[in-house]
Amino acid sequence: MLKLDQVYGGYHEDHPVIKGISLTIPKGKMIGILGPNGCGKSTLLKLISGILPLQSGSVRVDDQALVSYSSRQLAQKMAVLPQLHGHSFSHTVRETVSLGRYPHQSGFFSTWSEEDEQVVKQSMRQTGVERYENEDLEFLSGGEQQRTFVAQALAQKAELLLLDEPTNHLDIEHQKQLMDMIQLEVTQHGLTVVSVFHDMNLAALYCDELILLEDGQLVAYGEPYEVLKEQQVEKVYHTEISPVLHPSVPKPQISLMPSHHQQGTHEVTAQMIRILDNYVLLQTAHPLKVISSALHNAGLGWYHTFMNRAVGDDYMCMDAHSEMEQFIQLEGFIPPMTVAMMTAVAAEHAIIRSYEDAGVSIVVMVTAGVGNAVDASKSYLREPFDEVGTINTWVIVNAILTDESFMQAMMTATEAKVKAMADEEIQDHVAQTIATGTSTDSLLIAATQCGEPQQYAGTVTKLGRLIGRGVYEATIEALQDYKRAKGLMK
Repeated sequence: MLKLDQVYGGYHEDHPVIKGISLTIPKGKMIGILGPNGCGKSTLLKLISGILPLQSGSVRVDDQALVSYSSRQLAQKMAVLPQLHGHSFSHTVRETVSLGRYPHQSGFFSTWSEEDEQVVKQSMRQTGVERYENEDLEFLSGGEQQRTFVAQALAQKAELLLLDEPTNHLDIEHQKQLMDMIQLEVTQHGLTVVSVFHDMNLAALYCDELILLEDGQLVAYGEPYEVLKEQQVEKVYHTEISPVLHPSVPKPQISLMPSHHQQGTHEVTAQMIRILDNYVLLQTAHPLKVISSALHNAGLGWYHTFMNRAVGDDYMCMDAHSEMEQFIQLEGFIPPMTVAMMTAVAAEHAIIRSYEDAGVSIVVMVTAGVGNAVDASKSYLREPFDEVGTINTWVIVNAILTDESFMQAMMTATEAKVKAMADEEIQDHVAQTIATGTSTDSLLIAATQCGEPQQYAGTVTKLGRLIGRGVYEATIEALQDYKRAKGLMK
């Protein structure tokens, strides 16, 4: 569809802005152009569109050199949407969109046809500006104006759409509306889009492929995960970043890292965990990085309040998540900053222990009820049931954990819990085998993200040894406490 071969160009012959870019853009794709200010993003778009003449190299559209097209022929192939500026527009929405049909007229709208009329109406309908048809463009919002110009570009019925920062100055609602609409044209009608972006995350979210420029040269071209690599982005933008995955779609996103994000030390001690009437509570001055299977705010996040709530054996609720959120609010805490677990074990039975080795320390909290103890390998023998009993485990680490060490910490803690269950001979009463846990166990690993970095937390690492020992010993104590309370001690 679009092919660039050793393209050089700019504003001064002896100082080209774009230097030797070669790439092929297939039909029916959305392509994003990224790079720091002054790297040549808009210049590249102008060279592709023919607004700026090439100094050398070639641009081909549908295997035909750009320079061989007449202006009208090129407008039938390519539509250009420049940056939206804050000046006034004297046309109505309909008049503005109708200008997109000019390349298809033999004179100045002297051959307006039923097809032209239908295309204009369809373009306004697609972009959601049909209701503003007779309103002056100058009285519309920035987002509505931008959608109007997109409608004008669509009305050209060109196969290639060039955009220069289409979401600039738009709020997130209008950004999403505009990008959703453009993406729909790409996926349903085979439109090819090449767009300049400043927002890497927006580009990664909507684009099939990305172009990364630096000083007018091509650094990378490919799918978002190939282009937005940590070291590559940091080198081009001279900025520390941290790549993450979008929570809902398989696209990378970029988080900026402030220069002073690690200041001071924020150690958590066992003495900071309080046992109240109906819950165990930890509050920290600084949020901890957490991964958990808690009832409230499960998953990965940053939190400063941790609750292990005890409820009665007769607790019944159709929506435990909403009820827990209401409980957190009533207790005076902030639900978005709170991780909360639930158990039938009274708060007073919580086991809290500290462990330290060579500059790394952890705090472990365990409550254990095993009325519904289950052997995970035999759980298929069971039907759903409502027996109470839960093992809840907290592991608070005073160190910096990587994603890898968070995952390994969860594995090590789980293995230690299973070993404690085996040594205490906790049985699955259905399978008549040693249980591995309960059907409602919760685990939390939290890190202060201050202190010594811990790359790994497997069973034989320094951190893994602490977690394995701590979870095992605290779980043994909690299980024995449960047995005593139930009169099950031998």
